[in-house]
Amino acid sequence: MANIVWHTKLKMLLDLKQENLGQDTIDGLWDFLYKTDRVLAQRNVPVSERELQCGGVCRDAGVVAWMYLRQQANGRREAVHERKEDEERHKAPMSDEHKAYQERILRAATEGGFHGDCEVRTPVGRSWIQTDTLVEGEDGRRIGWEVQLSSAGVDGPSSVKARATKAAKQGITPAWHTDREDYGRRSDTQWTRSNNLPAHVIAQIGDLRVISGYRALDFWLCDLRAVYPCPDGVRRCGKPHVTPKPRDVLFDDLVRQTAAGTIVPVEYRRGTRIDKFWVTDADSDRLAELQEGILTLPPARGDDTAPKSSPNRPTCRPTATLAAPVPVGGPVATAPPIPQQRTFAQAPPPVKQEAQPHSHTAMPVTPLVSPAPAAACIGEPEPEKVTSPSVDFPSKIEQVYDRGVTTTVFPEDLLQLQERLHRAHAAHRAYLAGLPWSVEPMAGWTRGERYSHRGDVPDSPGWSDEQKQRVDEMRAEILELSIAVVDHSHWATVPREEVVAARMQLKKQAASSDDAGAEAA
Repeated sequence: MANIVWHTKLKMLLDLKQENLGQDTIDGLWDFLYKTDRVLAQRNVPVSERELQCGGVCRDAGVVAWMYLRQQANGRREAVHERKEDEERHKAPMSDEHKAYQERILRAATEGGFHGDCEVRTPVGRSWIQTDTLVEGEDGRRIGWEVQLSSAGVDGPSSVKARATKAAKQGITPAWHTDREDYGRRSDTQWTRSNNLPAHVIAQIGDLRVISGYRALDFWLCDLRAVYPCPDGVRRCGKPHVTPKPRDVLFDDLVRQTAAGTIVPVEYRRGTRIDKFWVTDADSDRLAELQEGILTLPPARGDDTAPKSSPNRPTCRPTATLAAPVPVGGPVATAPPIPQQRTFAQAPPPVKQEAQPHSHTAMPVTPLVSPAPAAACIGEPEPEKVTSPSVDFPSKIEQVYDRGVTTTVFPEDLLQLQERLHRAHAAHRAYLAGLPWSVEPMAGWTRGERYSHRGDVPDSPGWSDEQKQRVDEMRAEILELSIAVVDHSHWATVPREEVVAARMQLKKQAASSDDAGAEAA
């Protein structure tokens, strides 16, 4: 179908989207042409003799493509090609990234034990539904994956809601995936989004992360212990509420779990807005109970494992009793030593050994023995054993956190790539911090108009074209450097079970460059 028709006899282009086909000087032009075309069709006049040709893509390509007119029941005007190959010429070619997503969906479904196929047509009365990739799941469940990438246009497909609703009526669960942030914020269906990646990264076997469209539901009771504000606008209503939290999920796991029914689509009303996203089947059941008013939540309780006593250190100190040596003439009554208050890091004060009176024979001196100190306050725990600090014996904190052991030697070019990536991230964050708080112009608000911890928010003038272009360039640079680091040949020499630790070591080894990049930005 096309919207521009060339009339060979009238020598004019007719735009079917306009009220009078774009010809204001002729009234009732559509009715005249449509009735004429229907009369010729009833007389079995060939389409090539009805004086109507495609005036759009086919004419620009130098191809003569004959057409006939058609009007839908809702009044929509259409011009249909006589031959199917002319109709195919109007379809945009499928990008390599789109093909890579189709292959990945089929591979993930096959690994999970499910069957799938691409470009599937499902009959619907006298028409049909065409799905990019259809996965046959458990219990007759069918997941229709539709991939809309950056090449789909700025505004995106306008028929998403109609196509998703039509598919749902035929028992197909719509699953739309994109790599554009503006598509992912739409609420016409359950959109999921990944980063904008090239085809070879999408097709390869590895972690492809879904960064938007999957949620974890946090159910909570609106009482004095709640950490969220009441969505009903009161202080504490005592009712159960739910707060969706964004969660990442791997794309392959999403394909398999949607086919298995462990991840399902839901609709969540937030004021006047309806958000659509994917959650686990358990969260979906609890959300249904909450919406029906039958969900009950226990009141929030404190930590039962917390000590019941005061967290402050005791004001009284244990009294230590030292055993003095017994002289030859018998024990001598002496005053008990006065306990001295000391801190954790101090060693106990040395005890002087007094001379032995009435001693005529040199006797071996018995070493001092310090028995377990008796607590001066009943109910207080025994103090910890005090160890004098030493440079040879690190503290507990040093033992736990000082693990800077180098196990991998990285090539110089990989270190330079990681350092450039750190600098690119730092420059991107610093540049975003200086931009207005919204991309498009948007009015601000005061604290009393809506619940916000930010207080008064001024009007945002939006981003200029230069700022948008600069942000896109920074993101493209970060993406290019990330791919270069991940695809480096050094990782093929690292054992598979040590790859994650080696990558974390690489980031830490070049972490100081992040601060340098931030200062440079």
